[in-house]
Amino acid sequence: MAINQTDKTLEQKLQDGTAIYGVVGLGYVGLPLASTMAQSGHKVIGFDISEEKVAAAAAGESYIADVDSELFAQQVDGGLVQATTDFSRAAECDAIAICVPTPLDKMRDPDVTFMVEATKSVAPHLRGETLVTLESTTYPGTTDEVIVPILEGAGHTVGTDVFVAFSPERVDPGNPTHHTKDTPKVVGGVTSRSGELAVAFYRSFLDVVVPVSTARAAEMSKLLENIFRCVNIALVNELVQLCERMDINMWEVVDSAKTKPFGFMPFYPGPGLGGHCIPIDPYYLSWKAREFDFHTQFIELAGKVNENMSYYVADRLMAALNMQHKSLAGARVLVLGVAYKADIDDMRESPAVKVIDHLLDREADVVYHDPFVPDYQFDGHQIDRVELTAAEIEAADAVVILTAHTEVDYALVAEHAQLIFDTRNAMKDFTGGHILRL
Repeated sequence: MAINQTDKTLEQKLQDGTAIYGVVGLGYVGLPLASTMAQSGHKVIGFDISEEKVAAAAAGESYIADVDSELFAQQVDGGLVQATTDFSRAAECDAIAICVPTPLDKMRDPDVTFMVEATKSVAPHLRGETLVTLESTTYPGTTDEVIVPILEGAGHTVGTDVFVAFSPERVDPGNPTHHTKDTPKVVGGVTSRSGELAVAFYRSFLDVVVPVSTARAAEMSKLLENIFRCVNIALVNELVQLCERMDINMWEVVDSAKTKPFGFMPFYPGPGLGGHCIPIDPYYLSWKAREFDFHTQFIELAGKVNENMSYYVADRLMAALNMQHKSLAGARVLVLGVAYKADIDDMRESPAVKVIDHLLDREADVVYHDPFVPDYQFDGHQIDRVELTAAEIEAADAVVILTAHTEVDYALVAEHAQLIFDTRNAMKDFTGGHILRL
């Protein structure tokens, strides 16, 4: 006798593919996740408080570059993906992944507001056995100490009707090689049963799932990944300042060092850290560590070095203009690239924002060109976007390269710029006394 869908256990639904999945937060993490679920044939309900995002997703329009527009439209038209602002529809879901932002507040302490509100939005509507996973990067203990109490406060019993796990997102916008489906997924449950069900959930649409013993271990795993990068970038950012005094090309040093086939991994200097994770995640751990009377000195030092880079770039540019008997105040500065990394439109925590702020504070006349970012408005500053023409380049007292987009015509820049300050080694193939490298 066939099992009625309403009588199936959560495990059975996950195994036979009849489970309905939910994704809370349809941004850089959530929309690719929902599309990947649908790609494996699962029905998905996407939730977001943004009516604009929901309207676009419901119409089959992808606003995330990593989600193929044609494929996503087919998924929506085929009924595999729906989008809504109505969180009561969480009652239809058997497994829900929460993918919301985790920013820092003005004191650089964790702001868990989005996670709390997302959990509160779905908690009253969960029916039967339901799996809830958190994907938002956070400090160890968040899933146990923040998410679980909200669910229990709504009348659920974790391990009986609600199962909870943490599985950190590993999204790298613009990466042409690795995508959500083929990137290994770390999963840890707040109970062993929660972990087992979460592993079954992710294995139903991802290629590789890596179980760990607890949610806390999974939370720490994500922080380690990004703190590793933060600390090593800080190392080269400190060394590039020393190399400038010693008249050594740091980019050449890194490229030569990486020829060693073992024991070395290349990291490169830059104007600061960008993206949602690396500039933020270390502070989550530093904040939590204080609860245990522990100070993460190494991590905090790396944060200081990286934060200082935007000031260092502004100071170097000012000194370079001085050598040409020009003042930064009143100088026209053309910024190339304001996205946080090459060939994407993502400006989250972009170091360009801080550099531009420093230049404006010093009364520079700043304009920008970025083929991926059509409009620049931050902290009350609106910067004019210009086309990259010979006339615009010649009109600038200095060109500052903050993001090395590959489609920029650097030969044109090299030919017509009066002064180039290259913070990304984009001008590596060009020479000239007018080219200043970080």
